[in-house]
Amino acid sequence: MATQSDKLNFDQPDNAMSQVAEEQRKKLFARNDFKETDQYSSVHPDAIANGDKVGRGTGIELDIYNNKIGTSQDVIERKEDLKINKFSPNNPYYTVK
Repeated sequence: MATQSDKLNFDQPDNAMSQVAEEQRKKLFARNDFKETDQYSSVHPDAIANGDKVGRGTGIELDIYNNKIGTSQDVIERKEDLKINKFSPNNPYYTVK
């Protein structure tokens, strides 16, 4: 089996393009508001469906029969779709025998 004897060097050359890339990278990383002390998870406020346009879940694993999940727009569209859909948790697509 071959072994790698040299380490890869990921250093960027010191030129104008590298400087612009570093500035842009700092701007982009600043948009991520999750930190070591505030990590994203299924129960994070930004993940929970609480009527805003961000969160989609409830924090409960496999919570699929819940009319409150989804963003505010998801809830509106689901209500519109249910007007023409004859299936529901009480009348599923299939029956278990």
